Amino acid sequence: MANNDFKGCWPVAPTPFKPNGEIDKEGMKRVLDCMVDQQVDGICILANYSEQFLLSDDEREILTRLCIEHVAGRVPVITTVSHFSTDIALSRAKLVKQLGGEMLMMMAPYHGALMKGTPQQTFEQFAKVGEAGVTIMVQDAPLSGVDLPVPLLIKMAKEIEMVKCFKIECAQAAAKLRVLVNEGGDFIEGPFDGEEGITLFADLEAGATGNMSSAMIPDLIRPVVLDFLGGNTQKSEEQYNQILPLINYENRQCGFRATKVVMKEGGVINSDFCRHPIPALEENTKKGLLNLVKRYDPIALQWGK
Repeated sequence: MANNDFKGCWPVAPTPFKPNGEIDKEGMKRVLDCMVDQQVDGICILANYSEQFLLSDDEREILTRLCIEHVAGRVPVITTVSHFSTDIALSRAKLVKQLGGEMLMMMAPYHGALMKGTPQQTFEQFAKVGEAGVTIMVQDAPLSGVDLPVPLLIKMAKEIEMVKCFKIECAQAAAKLRVLVNEGGDFIEGPFDGEEGITLFADLEAGATGNMSSAMIPDLIRPVVLDFLGGNTQKSEEQYNQILPLINYENRQCGFRATKVVMKEGGVINSDFCRHPIPALEENTKKGLLNLVKRYDPIALQWGK
């Protein structure tokens, strides 16, 4: 059965850069403040949608400190600590513990296309990182290329004390969530939808209690989740159908660049720069995104004006 602490909308914070590629620390603080004003239930940092693969180890530590200290308990902060090296993942987790961070998120261990942890190695890595004493969300993401079968996830939930939440982003996510929730029972405390909410309603029907979207429109996604959990499924579905064109445009046309474009337009950050080799969003695609998002007027589009 899901834990009431693990519900609602817990979006990923983008990492703002200056036009010269440096981390914009003041911009990062503004992003976090904007997200709190979006009334999110938690904030995830250093995830794939935070461009984590374009950050140095030193930058990760700087951002971990900055984000946890600046949010200062206003909402829980989930820090991504994924790494192929168990020792490095554990070191990152220990820093989060030291700083008072509330949660970790981890993918299964992998490196490149061919180096993937076995089910036993995956279990061992999560068990080791769990020794840091911080709640863990398992990220079942297609990016890793690692298959995480439901029996393995349930074994982790039952035998690793700190593994409590599961963000399911693989193909046919709803079917997997349904089996995970039904067979895992009380050990599955936080079943989450991901992938910007592109499968959100089906995942809610399958038992998800939370969503991890981008930070572009969590103020519009959160009511979908809470209304569904509150029993008003018709209202939830109607709201979801209204915002689905924008979610689809983000997911299929833009990726993580969408949030930066919208936040720049809304005065949250000064630049939508992405580090090489990520190209800037194509101009017509950017124009299409802004034309579409203006119909919805989310908080990110008006926050800094």
